[in-house]
Amino acid sequence: MIETKNIDFYYGNFQALKNINMKIGANTVTAFIGPSGCGKSTFLRLFNRMNDLIDDTRMEGQCIVDGKDIYNKSINIDELRKKVGMVFQKPNPFPKSIFENVAYGLKVNNMGDRRFIAQRVEESLKSAVLWDEVKDKLNKSALELSGGQQQRLCIARALAVAPSIILMDEPASALDPISTSKIEELIHQLKQQYTIVIVTHNMQQAARVSDTTGFFMLGELIEYNNTKKIFLNPDNEATQNYITGRFG
Repeated sequence: MIETKNIDFYYGNFQALKNINMKIGANTVTAFIGPSGCGKSTFLRLFNRMNDLIDDTRMEGQCIVDGKDIYNKSINIDELRKKVGMVFQKPNPFPKSIFENVAYGLKVNNMGDRRFIAQRVEESLKSAVLWDEVKDKLNKSALELSGGQQQRLCIARALAVAPSIILMDEPASALDPISTSKIEELIHQLKQQYTIVIVTHNMQQAARVSDTTGFFMLGELIEYNNTKKIFLNPDNEATQNYITGRFG
């Protein structure tokens, strides 16, 4: 589903990622852990070319999604971002109704008529386990929802355009424990249909939700393996030290 080969990434003269090689399988949850500033969010944003929006950046190597190098000049970035959805650290609903938030991507991409859009909005809200909470107030402002509901709305918005991959950059870090638990349950459910890559500072969360885990430090991928292996019997001493709280 996703493969990177010899990825180097630079912000100006600063090298943020160093020779990253990774394969991520379909219908899995992969977690990236590591200290702040270690490159994990930068690496995540490579998969839908969000780093392109930052001035004076440069990538070397290959990033392959569904067999295609997504940094090839022939790639349509809008099409790529429909396939690779993203959910950010803080909920970022638009100042529109709940319905319009979910329908937004469908409308701007001219994806279907009113009936189709209404159907996709309902399906997406159900997939995000939010439908029962909002079905009677779809025309109310999304900003009236709680933080946890807003984050699930943002997930529904990403799902509406039928991606195959969902990127989550610390999706629960701004949420309370109950909302965090709902997001984690949702990740387990979504794995049946989507490939999910999540950046998290919460190691317990990584252990709970992911199948594979990558540990990053100073721009390098130190260790990448089955999550149980990473947490119970890592190969690298630096991984062991980070997981046991000796640094980070």
